[in-house]
Amino acid sequence: MNTASERIKERLRKDRPMTAISLRMPDDVIEDLKEIAPSLGFSGYQSLIRSYIGQGLRRDQAWLENSEVQAITESLRRHGVADEVISSAMAEASARSEKQRKSA
Repeated sequence: MNTASERIKERLRKDRPMTAISLRMPDDVIEDLKEIAPSLGFSGYQSLIRSYIGQGLRRDQAWLENSEVQAITESLRRHGVADEVISSAMAEASARSEKQRKSA
């Protein structure tokens, strides 16, 4: 696994390989993204979507890299707790943390 500084250097490379995907989204969401992308300095709505995904991914990676979270997850697995249950609990805790962060 790469260190945090190696991952940052990789993210800053302009020539990173890209994969095309198909993603279904409501029309009104796409229209909103197209409307606000230029105001936020993005050349188009797809760049804005990539930014939003990247922000969420980095936040979740930082949270999961926390040794306490990882230790608890591993312990739960050793005790036979199903991955689906662990994932559900993690999503619930993440949503609660995000809600508390926004209200602060």
